[in-house]
Amino acid sequence: MGYIYGPVHSRRLGLSLGVNVTPNRVCSFDCVYCEEAVPTRTLTLERREYAPTKDVIDEIKSTATNDLDYITFSGEGEPTLHSELGTIIDKIKSALNIRVAVLTNSTLLHRDDVISDLKKADLIVPSLDAIFEDSYKKINRPPEDLSLDSLLKGFEKLCCEYKGSIWVEILLVKGINDSDEEVKEMARFVNKLSVDGIQLNTVSRSTTVPGTGPVSMKKLKEFKGYFEHPVDIFD
Repeated sequence: MGYIYGPVHSRRLGLSLGVNVTPNRVCSFDCVYCEEAVPTRTLTLERREYAPTKDVIDEIKSTATNDLDYITFSGEGEPTLHSELGTIIDKIKSALNIRVAVLTNSTLLHRDDVISDLKKADLIVPSLDAIFEDSYKKINRPPEDLSLDSLLKGFEKLCCEYKGSIWVEILLVKGINDSDEEVKEMARFVNKLSVDGIQLNTVSRSTTVPGTGPVSMKKLKEFKGYFEHPVDIFD
C-alpha cells in the first residue's frame, strides 16, 4: 500500500509531497466538512503504528525530490495518531534537506509525547473549528471522551512549547460555526497565542455531509478584521 501522494501544488505550502500515516480513514474527528468526502471509519484517540514505520520512511526517501517545498503529514486521517510520527520525521530530516509540515486537527496536543514529536517538524498547522461546545460537537463530531476544553488546553500547550512556525487553520461552515459571536471568541482565543498567522477558509469541495455549505467571501473578509495576527483567506 502506498503512503505517499503528490507532489501537489498546494495553495498554502507550495510544492508539497503528502504523507498519509493513518490510512483507511483513521481519525480522531469525523468532521462534517472533511474533503476526503468519506466518513471516518475508525474514530479513535489511540496512538499506534497505523502504517509500517519503515515502509513510510523508505517510500518518502525514494519519492522525495530536491525541488519540494515541504513534506507534509496529512492524508486520510489524523497524523498525530501514528505513534512513530517523531521517528519518521527524524529519519527523513536526517536524510533529506526538505522542510516538514504537519497538519493536525489539534485533538492530541494535550499529550506530552505528541508535542515531543511535533517539535521535530518545521511547521505545524493546527485546526481550530469551534470555541463553543454545541458547534464543536456539530462540526467535528468528536469521540465522547474528547472535550473541547482538553483541545483548547492542548492548543495553548503547543503554542507555548513549540518553537517552529505555527499557522492556525480555521474553517467555517455556513450555519454551524460562522456566527459573529463564535468567530469573535475564536479570535480572542487565538489573539493571545504566539502564532505566525491565521488561515481562514471555508468549504470548497465535496464533503462527508451533503449540503454542507461555504461562507461567503464577504463574511470571510469581515471576520478577518477580528484577528490581530496576519490572516490569509482561502475560499
